[in-house]
Amino acid sequence: MRHAFGFLLGVLLTPALLYGAAWGYVQAGQSFDGAGQEITDRTRIYGAFALLAAVGLVMGVIIVARWASPLVSLVPALALLGFTGWFLVDPGRVLDLPGEVPPAGDMDSGLRMLLGSGLYAMMGLALLMPTWAPRRWSSRRDEDAADMEFYSAMERDGRARDRMR
Repeated sequence: MRHAFGFLLGVLLTPALLYGAAWGYVQAGQSFDGAGQEITDRTRIYGAFALLAAVGLVMGVIIVARWASPLVSLVPALALLGFTGWFLVDPGRVLDLPGEVPPAGDMDSGLRMLLGSGLYAMMGLALLMPTWAPRRWSSRRDEDAADMEFYSAMERDGRARDRMR
């Protein structure tokens, strides 16, 4: 059940991470003038940075949380790495994809820029790392049972040594 819930959560988090990073990127880019080296809209850039920080926080929680099924991070990781691989094979086709999926507009340019810059590949690799930890695949009950078995064996060994003395 834990892995089913993890898969569902991973499916829901995938577009949230993709669109959240893309929208934050676009809003941050529109709120400053690079040539004039000044921030033109402080409210917009604060909101954009807050959204990007939230995306980073969600990724960090997914990566670090031992209670989470590894599927929570595996599903978005495979999607991000899959899109990146597809981009490397057929960039024209992948870059047309954001125009076919709502919402259109500024979000499309954000999705294209982050895909082309390799940021989605970096996010995908970071989210892939927790799936290699064997502890993430076992349930907490399995770990508790193994710990109890270990400690009871240690206790039995200690009593056997006491009797030998």
